[in-house]
Amino acid sequence: MNVSTACALVPGPVLAIESSCDETACAILAPEGTILAQRVISQDGHADFGGVVPEIAARAHLSLLPELVRATLKDAALPASALGMVAASTGPGLIGGLIVGSGFAKGLALALNRPFVAVNHVEAHALTARLPGLVEGGAPFPYLLLLVSGGHCQCIAVEGIGQYRKLGGTIDDAAGEAFDKVAKMLGLGWPGGPALEQLAREGKPDAIALPRPLIRRPGCDFSFSGLKTAIAQKLAPYGRTPLPRPFAADLAASFQQAVADVVADRINHALDMMPAARLLVAAGGVAANSVLRAQLEQTAQSRGCRFAAPPLRLCTDNAVMVGWAALETWAEAARRGQTPFTDITLRPRPRWPLEEMASRFTPPHNQSAAGSLS
Repeated sequence: MNVSTACALVPGPVLAIESSCDETACAILAPEGTILAQRVISQDGHADFGGVVPEIAARAHLSLLPELVRATLKDAALPASALGMVAASTGPGLIGGLIVGSGFAKGLALALNRPFVAVNHVEAHALTARLPGLVEGGAPFPYLLLLVSGGHCQCIAVEGIGQYRKLGGTIDDAAGEAFDKVAKMLGLGWPGGPALEQLAREGKPDAIALPRPLIRRPGCDFSFSGLKTAIAQKLAPYGRTPLPRPFAADLAASFQQAVADVVADRINHALDMMPAARLLVAAGGVAANSVLRAQLEQTAQSRGCRFAAPPLRLCTDNAVMVGWAALETWAEAARRGQTPFTDITLRPRPRWPLEEMASRFTPPHNQSAAGSLS
C-alpha cells in the first residue's frame, strides 16, 4: 500500500498546528498531501530580549491561534466539520507553546469527534522532503537529513517512518544559535541569521582566518562555541567603538564560510556512516542560508548523491510539515494493517527523542502503551 492509497483512508483533510517555538502556524492538507491552505505568524516582542522568551511566546500562541485557525479554514474554503483529522506538534520544543498548541488541537478534535495525532516536531522536519512534488524524483528511504536551526544541529539517518538514527549532533551551540550570537556581536540585532547573511554579501569569505572546529575529526558531531569565541576575540580590540563596515562585512562572510566548511566536512563523515544514502536533505531555518546550501549541494554531488532542501517557507517552522507527518504516520499504520496511532491523552514533551517514534507501530494490543510517552 503506497502513501497516497493509505492516506486516502483518512476521512477528510488534516488541520495541523505548529507552536513549538515562536512561529504560530496552521495548515490544512488534503489526504494525499496537497496543501489547501497555510498561514504562519512570526511573533514579534522577542527582539528586545535578544532571543525567544518562552512565556511571551506561549501567551502569543494563545492569543493568535483561534483567529489563525478560522482564517486558515476560510482560505481552504472548508467548514471545520469537513476535517478528517487534527494534528499538532507535541514535542520537542518550548513546553508552554506546546501546551497551548496541542491543547487547542485536542479541544478542536474533541469538539468535532475527529482523531488527534501528536506529531514529533523533529520528525516533521525529517519527512518534509517527502511532500508530493517537493523533491524531483521523490525522496525514497533511506536518506540523510541535516537539521540545522536555532535549536537543532543534527545528522539523522532517515530509514523509514519511525525509523531514525542520530548519527551526530552539536556538543554545544546549534548552528542557528551561533549565527544569532555572532550577529548580536556585530550589532545586527535578532534574529540575526538573515541580517548576517546580507552583511556577508559585502565581505570576502577568506578575508579573516577563523578556526574550523572538529573538521576532519571522526564522526559527524558539531561544535560552534570555539568559532563564536574566535569572533569575540577579533572584535575585542574595538571595545565599544563602532565597527568599520568593511571589517564587519569581512568578519560576517568569514564566519559564514567557516560554518559552511565545518558542516560540509561533517556531512562527508555522515555519508561515510550511511553508505546506502543517495539523497541529502537539509531542513531547518539555517538551511535557508544560500552559502550553506551551495556548499551542501557541492558536497552531495561530489559523493554521487542528490541534494534537496525545502523551499524557504517550509525550511523554518511551519504547520504543513506537521500535517504531512501526521498523514505519513497514518499511512504507515495502514500499510502495517494496524489501527492508526492516535492518543488524545499524550502530554506535550519538551524533549522527545526520535528513537522513540518506532514504538508507535506495535501490535494492536500494545498500542495504548505506545501512547504513554511522557
